[in-house]
Amino acid sequence: MKNAISRLLMAPALIALALPLAMTAQQGGRGGEAVPNKPEPTSPVTGNAVRGKKLYYSYGCYACHGYTGETGYRAFVGRWGHLGTEQEFITFLRGRVNVAPVIPSDRMPNFSANVMSDKRAEDIYAYIRSFKSHAVPDSPTLDEIVAAAKREKN
Repeated sequence: MKNAISRLLMAPALIALALPLAMTAQQGGRGGEAVPNKPEPTSPVTGNAVRGKKLYYSYGCYACHGYTGETGYRAFVGRWGHLGTEQEFITFLRGRVNVAPVIPSDRMPNFSANVMSDKRAEDIYAYIRSFKSHAVPDSPTLDEIVAAAKREKN
């Protein structure tokens, strides 16, 4: 009986903890706002991608964005969101410097200029701009092959 009561009392607490995480995952992006879909950026890049790769790993970017920007909790390749230009990227990194996230483990860290210089941010930007989408484009032929395989299976 005691275990049943404990579980009953814990349920609302677990729901209260899980709800913000679920809402953030649904909405995507930093701070819970939807990340806009944008075409692949074509703006100039001034940073160094080789240095940027090292920084991408040392700052732990891969943990949320994956090794190629296509995987992980916050994949961006194919959506590009706040990555249209170097300046957009740096502005995005600095956007919440004075605001503590509600759930730190669920949000993009704060990157003030003291934590990540503009030069380092430009290098990281150069590296992430080297990422290419590996998504399979729409293909009527491939769609027909898949449909035929499904028909044969049934």
